Amino acid sequence: MSAQPSAPGKGIGAKTVVSWVVSIVCNVALPIVTYNQLTAAGWSEFSALAVSGVWPVVDTVVYLIWHRRVDEFAIMTMIFMALTLVVTAVGPHSTRLLVVKDSAVTGLFGVVCLVSLAAPRPLMFYLGRKFGTDGTKEGVAHWNGLWQHELFRRSLTVITLGWGVGYVAEAVVRVGLSYALATDGMVTVNSVLSYGVPAVLIAWTISYSKRTRARGAQARAEAEAATAAATAA
Repeated sequence: MSAQPSAPGKGIGAKTVVSWVVSIVCNVALPIVTYNQLTAAGWSEFSALAVSGVWPVVDTVVYLIWHRRVDEFAIMTMIFMALTLVVTAVGPHSTRLLVVKDSAVTGLFGVVCLVSLAAPRPLMFYLGRKFGTDGTKEGVAHWNGLWQHELFRRSLTVITLGWGVGYVAEAVVRVGLSYALATDGMVTVNSVLSYGVPAVLIAWTISYSKRTRARGAQARAEAEAATAAATAA
């Protein structure tokens, strides 16, 4: 996300990769697998969601023991799991209304991204710190220090804006289609949107981050050339 390395003098080490894998497994894979298995076994949707919400708690505990600090990514996952439980428990449980309620959760995430732009640091600063550092005190301190660079701040603001607009738009489209399409068609569209939208946003984030790093590297090279020329003169 920046024109500089995420940790001073370090690449992506084994500890970083393990931390990422644990977070993705506990916050994404295991909740989905647990929910699908329990609902297939006859559990109610609400009960299956409640049980699958245990995994982000496990991730937070593991991260706290390992790094001695709270993991914002796992906390955010738990918050949205709780919101999903709330909207699932409210109102009739028809397929159409279930899609609408799911859209409320993803749309709310988009709104949170947009609202965080008014905060001292946008939401993607914290998610970037989660996946852009090795989790050590040095790596986290280095990431925090990058906030002083205007290019870094602007890139995180643009990325947060992109995710916010993307998920608000996805929620609006999903709600509109839920009333325009037949139930069977909407189930398919819902699955496509659930995986397609984050895939597109992730691809855009990676592409934008690469371009930002390239601009930062070019700016540094030009500054160094200007300094060398001034010194020679």
